[in-house]
Amino acid sequence: MERAAIINTDHGAVRSVRFNKDGNYMLTCGSDKTVKLWNPSRQLLIKSYKNIHGTEILDVTASHDNGRIATAGMDRKVFLTDVSSGKTIRKIRAHDDKVNAVKFNAESTMLFSASVDGTCKAWDLRSRSYEPIQTLNEAKDNVTSVCITDSQILTGSADCCVRRYDIRIGFMYSDFLGAPVSCASFTKDSQCTLAGLQGDAIRLIDNDTGKQLNEFSGHTSSDYKIECTMNSKDNYIYSGSENCSVFVWDLISGKVVTRLPHDYKVVHSLSFHPEEEKLLSASLGCVYVWAVPDVD
Repeated sequence: MERAAIINTDHGAVRSVRFNKDGNYMLTCGSDKTVKLWNPSRQLLIKSYKNIHGTEILDVTASHDNGRIATAGMDRKVFLTDVSSGKTIRKIRAHDDKVNAVKFNAESTMLFSASVDGTCKAWDLRSRSYEPIQTLNEAKDNVTSVCITDSQILTGSADCCVRRYDIRIGFMYSDFLGAPVSCASFTKDSQCTLAGLQGDAIRLIDNDTGKQLNEFSGHTSSDYKIECTMNSKDNYIYSGSENCSVFVWDLISGKVVTRLPHDYKVVHSLSFHPEEEKLLSASLGCVYVWAVPDVD
């Protein structure tokens, strides 16, 4: 495998890296309280967004039309920013503690925020109300991640549970996994949940039965919030680690098929291209841009 292109972001420390919705650009946020928009293929900085939050920015995401970005901060707020002008469209005093994650729904009419205060909140962006339209407060600890489909909301929590909310029937399904959940996401068909646990395990759970389909191990995830994801074809699992690598497992066999080396110990944030076999990984102040071949 060819060496990744490495982008020094000058964030100090990158807290989150994300492809935008079509995968042509990427967003980074960090400890320097800024968000940056990049062309990852050319390693080119397009625009910096400053003076959004007064503290570190922990997560960033793009709207479906790439016209807006949402950010989550240690200042307990969620901000909505216009990409072209850089102006703040909306400030949401969202939570009682720092906000870990933000996600738009498919039409970007709703925004979801997950917080250390143990809640996930839903905000109607068509309304000017200062109140969320829904607060999910079933978690007994830090809500570390949130994932959205047309009909489901998925959260992971430090209380060792993943919770799946079926919007159509108004029902919540909870799976206790025995260790704090660092991140949780759906497979592309939404039939399964991928949950990264603090420790050394990633688990694939069948959403209908709650049965564990596979477990992936070998990496280290003990002291940091480490993200995991699937590739665009849903046949490989990727995870950051605390030992200078991104680990790659075959979905079916559960075996490690390769490791992507990094220069720094902790690789914590990942983003996979929505259609192509391209991966972004963040470690310290750098983002690595990988063109990932099929692994036989």
